[in-house]
Amino acid sequence: MGLGAQMQAMGRAAMAALAFCLGLAACAPMPKPQLTAPSSAPSSESIALAAYYAGVQQSLLAQGLLRTDGGGADTPLTATMLANNFLRIAMYEEHGRFARGNTPLRLTRWAGPVRVALNFGPSVPAALQATDRARIASYLARLSRLTGLSIGLVSQNANLTIAITSIDERRALGPMITAALPQINAAQVAGVTAMDRSTYCLVWTQSNATSSKYERAFVFIPAEHPDLMRLACMHEEIAQALGLPNDSGLARPSIFNDDEEFALLTRQDELMLQMLYNPALRNGMTEAEARPIIEGLARALLGGNS
Repeated sequence: MGLGAQMQAMGRAAMAALAFCLGLAACAPMPKPQLTAPSSAPSSESIALAAYYAGVQQSLLAQGLLRTDGGGADTPLTATMLANNFLRIAMYEEHGRFARGNTPLRLTRWAGPVRVALNFGPSVPAALQATDRARIASYLARLSRLTGLSIGLVSQNANLTIAITSIDERRALGPMITAALPQINAAQVAGVTAMDRSTYCLVWTQSNATSSKYERAFVFIPAEHPDLMRLACMHEEIAQALGLPNDSGLARPSIFNDDEEFALLTRQDELMLQMLYNPALRNGMTEAEARPIIEGLARALLGGNS
């Protein structure tokens, strides 16, 4: 579901995300961000946005899209397909300066614990907050098992911030975004606070240019999303923040594909995350350096099936 943005900016369906990669030499501890006080009721704009996204989800489901099965007999996967898809998704930028998806990247991953802060707008009901928190905690545990990283929710010193707010609250997120990503510029902040409805959700990442290690990330998900699109945003944006920044129309089954066929992390996506954090790879590798290792890992994971 191409739901994302990277600083590197990654986004979902008909995105107009900015394309900048910000390298940081050092990162200070992240202050705990705060949301502004709630309004008494959702605005007519928020109500209209919720209706729009409900219509989008209904239309996609009617077309047989937003699948949650992870792939099956109709989505055969070979080692060659897996290797090529990994290289397209991990080694290229989704929104390059000159050509979408064609800007090569060096392999970039997290090198230490990913500490996730979850922040809700006051408009999000307590029961829905509890559901979202449980879903995200479960998903982070799954990603931790796949990557070998320590990934979990924290109450302080986060390096990955997730904000789920209404459109009314989103416009006041500037301080939270700059707390999460201190070197972000005003145009990039506006990419969140003034996000077009055709960008379903997004993630900004910041990496150390010298070490090719991710150091911070910020995920935004509109509170107006219906249940499945909301969960799909969680799956794609958090996974992209781990180092799979691009989308490819050739990747199937995968959430890293703007065709919206799959809503949730698929079997192939799990394999790509396993490959990304395999110790045989090293941060900063070029595609040429990584390719033979990736091809070998793909053959090993799929039992030599080419």
